Amino acid sequence: MKRTAFFISDGTGITAEALGNSLLAQFGSISFNKVTLPYVDNAEKANEAVRVIDKAGNDDGHRPLVFDTIVDEATRAIIATSSAYKIDVFSAFLKPLELELGSHSSYSVGKSHSINEVNTYMDRIESVNFAMENDDGAKTRHYDKADIILTGVSRCGKTPSCLYMALQFGIRAANYPLTDSDINSTELPEVLEPYRDKLFGLTIDPFQLAAIRHERRANSQYASLDQCEDEVQSVERMLRQQNIPYINTTHFSIEEIATRIIAQKGLQRRIK
Repeated sequence: MKRTAFFISDGTGITAEALGNSLLAQFGSISFNKVTLPYVDNAEKANEAVRVIDKAGNDDGHRPLVFDTIVDEATRAIIATSSAYKIDVFSAFLKPLELELGSHSSYSVGKSHSINEVNTYMDRIESVNFAMENDDGAKTRHYDKADIILTGVSRCGKTPSCLYMALQFGIRAANYPLTDSDINSTELPEVLEPYRDKLFGLTIDPFQLAAIRHERRANSQYASLDQCEDEVQSVERMLRQQNIPYINTTHFSIEEIATRIIAQKGLQRRIK
């Protein structure tokens, strides 16, 4: 079965996407065509959205799903005229929350993704800059300022995990790739030894690692299965012997990897 799901907002649409994707992920047997319509903030745009929604329903033979976080009641009323099954996030959650808190919502567009607190915004920017400057072992002299240092073989997910933790949570994350000389030893690289308490290892299935590396350097020794198996086994052995915590990233998304690291290391989020 194929269904079209729309994420509609008078802001960025990020909140609608997050909620909608979390719910749709529970239905693995259904193929969803996902469409995001951000900044639907007037009647003209709302009517155009209704046209697109209804066309999708006619093409699919099933009514579309609509997840919306539109604040303006008049705009929401127009969207409600579509043929879709509609999940109105604000009406479903804000009204009961108003009753519980004894306070009215401000009904402001984009509050959760705007720059409301300068300090929080600067924490995010500084953390992203830190992750980029301390990527791939490029600089090690700033490791004393890191909250976490990821290590592991090349292409196991260190860089995207660092950037995600920086962007989402304001965590200052560095990463250090283990080279051939590092892998052939059971000892930690000398540069990492002073920061043992900040280390966290990432490992990966050798078959997946070979496939990822093949996209980067096809038919190279670097991407060969033998090389990948040897590196992964050696790194896992080192991490175990040095009592460094690590996780296998093979079946985890970047979001899951980051969340598990934060939980296992007890990292404090600067952005909450």
